[in-house]
Amino acid sequence: MASSTLRTLNLSGNKIGNTGAQELSDALKINSTLVTLNLSTNSIEDNGSQALSDALKINSTLATLNLSNNSIGIAGVQALCDALKVNSTLTTLTFHSNLVGDNGTEIFSDALKTNSNSISLNLTQNSIGISGAQALSEALKTNSTLTTLYLSCNPIAYNGAKALADALKTNLTLTLLDLYNNSIEPSGAQALAEALKSNSTLSTLNLGGNMIGDSGAPALAGALKVNSSLVLLNLYGNSFGSYGAQALAEALKTNQALKTLLISNNSIKDNGVEALAEALKANSTLDSLDLWDNSIGNNGAQALAEALKTNSTLTGLYLGCRDWAGNMVEDNGARVLRLVSQIKM
Repeated sequence: MASSTLRTLNLSGNKIGNTGAQELSDALKINSTLVTLNLSTNSIEDNGSQALSDALKINSTLATLNLSNNSIGIAGVQALCDALKVNSTLTTLTFHSNLVGDNGTEIFSDALKTNSNSISLNLTQNSIGISGAQALSEALKTNSTLTTLYLSCNPIAYNGAKALADALKTNLTLTLLDLYNNSIEPSGAQALAEALKSNSTLSTLNLGGNMIGDSGAPALAGALKVNSSLVLLNLYGNSFGSYGAQALAEALKTNQALKTLLISNNSIKDNGVEALAEALKANSTLDSLDLWDNSIGNNGAQALAEALKTNSTLTGLYLGCRDWAGNMVEDNGARVLRLVSQIKM
């Protein structure tokens, strides 16, 4: 890697394996310009990770490393985290779809307690359970640099969510938490809602696909009434129905921070949309509302149209249909929405 100008190198999907990782490691030890390296989907295993880790102990320029979709296990994680304890430049590590598990997550968490430059960590789809989430929670209580944490598609369940919620009560730096598809259920959502009442830094929360139901959504709605930092909330596919939508609508009447609300695929139907439409008449901050696949008919569309006549902030409204259980806005509903859109242009 003799180039004195190359700053970004993307080798994703090339199956370079452990041997290739070793070659790159040797280059990184002397390279002083590369900032971004993408090695996702390359059949790298523990040996390859260990080689790259040796380079990270010496390299002083690399800031972003993507090792997603490889086969790196505990030994590779340990080597990488040993390097993170001394490396002073790497800020973003994407480790999606490896073999981390709870033991590996505990190792990452230990590194976060001492590392002072990590800003973004992606551990999506790594078989992280309750104990892994608890370890991360402990790290977040003392870490003061991590701003984004991606944990989607991991079975942390409600106890894991409760542990992370406990950390959010004191953590002052995390701005994005992705817990999509983690089976946190209503009790997990309720714990996170309690944390949001006092947390003042988290701006993006993804809780899509978590079965929070019609008791989890009202809890989060209660938090929105007092929270002043959350800007984006994703509650896709949580089966909270019109009751949950009505609770969220009440929160939107007073909330002055949320800009994007994603509640597609929740069967909120016309009753839920009518409540949201009433909220839009009073809300002055929301600019994007995703209502895909919610069994919304003409009555719901007409209620939204009435709200749009006075609402002055919403710039994106999504009423599409992806499958048979989607929305059912027919001619009358579409006509009313069209007329309103012409008025507002």
